[in-house]
Amino acid sequence: MQLAGSRFTDATAMLGNDLATLPDFPAEIRAPAGTLHGVSAFQIHFASRDILTPGDHPNVLVAMNPAALKTNLAALEKGGTIVANEDAFTDNNLRKAGYQANPLEDGSLDDYQLFRVPMTTMTVRATEGIEGIMAKDQQRTKNVFALGLLSWMYGRPTEITVEWIEKKFAGNPGIRDANLNAFRAGYNFGETAELLAVHYEVKPAPVEPGTYRNINGTSATAMGLIAASVKSGLRMVYASYPITPASELLHELSRHKRFGVRTMQAEDEIAAAGMVVGAAFGGSLGVTASSGPGLDLKAETIGLGVMLELPMVIVDVQRAGPSTGMPTKTEQGDLMLAMYGRHGESPLPIVAAYTPGQCFDAAIEAVRIAVKYRTPVILLTDTFLANSSEPWRLPDVSQIPPIDPRFATGPNGEDGAFLPYLRDENLARPWAVPGTPGLRHRIGGLEKQHETGNISYDPTNHALMTRLRAEKVAKVADDMPPLEVDHEDGAEVLVLGWGSSYGSIRAAVRRVRMKGRKVASAHLFHLNPLPHDLEEVLRSYRKVIVPEMNMGQLVKIIRAEYLVDAESVTKVEGLPFFADELEAAILEHA
Repeated sequence: MQLAGSRFTDATAMLGNDLATLPDFPAEIRAPAGTLHGVSAFQIHFASRDILTPGDHPNVLVAMNPAALKTNLAALEKGGTIVANEDAFTDNNLRKAGYQANPLEDGSLDDYQLFRVPMTTMTVRATEGIEGIMAKDQQRTKNVFALGLLSWMYGRPTEITVEWIEKKFAGNPGIRDANLNAFRAGYNFGETAELLAVHYEVKPAPVEPGTYRNINGTSATAMGLIAASVKSGLRMVYASYPITPASELLHELSRHKRFGVRTMQAEDEIAAAGMVVGAAFGGSLGVTASSGPGLDLKAETIGLGVMLELPMVIVDVQRAGPSTGMPTKTEQGDLMLAMYGRHGESPLPIVAAYTPGQCFDAAIEAVRIAVKYRTPVILLTDTFLANSSEPWRLPDVSQIPPIDPRFATGPNGEDGAFLPYLRDENLARPWAVPGTPGLRHRIGGLEKQHETGNISYDPTNHALMTRLRAEKVAKVADDMPPLEVDHEDGAEVLVLGWGSSYGSIRAAVRRVRMKGRKVASAHLFHLNPLPHDLEEVLRSYRKVIVPEMNMGQLVKIIRAEYLVDAESVTKVEGLPFFADELEAAILEHA
């Protein structure tokens, strides 16, 4: 279903529609077929106007079996359309899904428009006689039959999918022909059968001129890291340990060796973090990624990076926790972990991406901060951003500012001495590449003496170094532009968000305004340090509402830092906010 969804998405993007997607798949690799635990779903929202979210409640549900129907029916809008593969509603499959009776026949779906399509039968018929294709192979292509049917319903071009199938299965003519036949059979069924009396035409959305591509957050993050590597002249060394949903970043970066990217799959999370420290010490751009459980394990080594004051980037693709939690579901649960999840006073900058395409800019910003201020930086994304897709306008790479690593080239002290902790105007220490003549210095996790870098247990020196490390992170705010506030005259309520709630907040605010209510919104890109003008913005409104996909983590920071009685709106269901949920919350709190 993920493949069918991604193919439909690409065809939609090629037509010029704006879109947002919500892939939803199980954590179990091999859940028993036909069970609720094994249901994989893909939601797409597209239109001829600006799209901000994957949609609240789908208009159409394609159910390939009873388990898919039972799992997703509650999300479908009342009166919506159900296209069901009636061949899959066997007694055995109904029993696996927990149905006592066939919902296609017992009247339980009377509130919906139900279309029963014998997808499996028609797929097998369309793929008969293809050399080398077994019966199980024929049935596996029913997802492509469904894709063809949906392509007809929504006027999606067939050429894009046909070309993809021909390229994807060029080495296996039998599988190629089976998929082509199934796809065309589904499209032709929609075109010729009178069963589906619905056909939609969605015109292109008005967009700025330029070259666009369909992109998800993982690809955008990878390209942002590569762009930062090129713009800084630093070879990227990426080390990570497999973990859902961050593993895809390793897969994506491993495809780009031509840009000097070096990728390593470590034996564990701790080793991956150690490799990145070593890469940074050696003068490379050290990057690692994980999700919450992995960030726990990397914490000590990230603290070492704070003490060494070396540029590193740690990408945290957040997922629902705690512990193993729900590995394939989204959540914004790691803000406190990123902010405070290390022993001792070990502050570091935190950047949070807020749309799939904006992950590109967020990755560049994380690298810029890390290199300029000589510090580890945590980049927060989440499962929704990583997997969701949207049209993305390719940037003019010549307009991406260069990132100067400013390597130390010679002694900086009296009598030819090198002082590894002598700080510049940003309180950043020199970055000395090993082997550079005259720059030999001590390194390690023990406290450093101011300027010399010698090991020091002096209490006054420790207090000084602790404050300097904190002040260095605080200085990052000097580079930040003023917080952008979407304000309308008369608004007394501010909706403040961070991360992937961006689209839902914008959509909800737009709906509230259409009802005649005055409301403003702002979204935080930098979470540590916070923008200089944030307090002024917060105190400009009678009420501040903070939606988060956690139990209220940013709101605690806001209350503690500014003594503002911000109100929390939370969601911890493994799903992103829906616009109608936030609309109701804003109206209730406002």
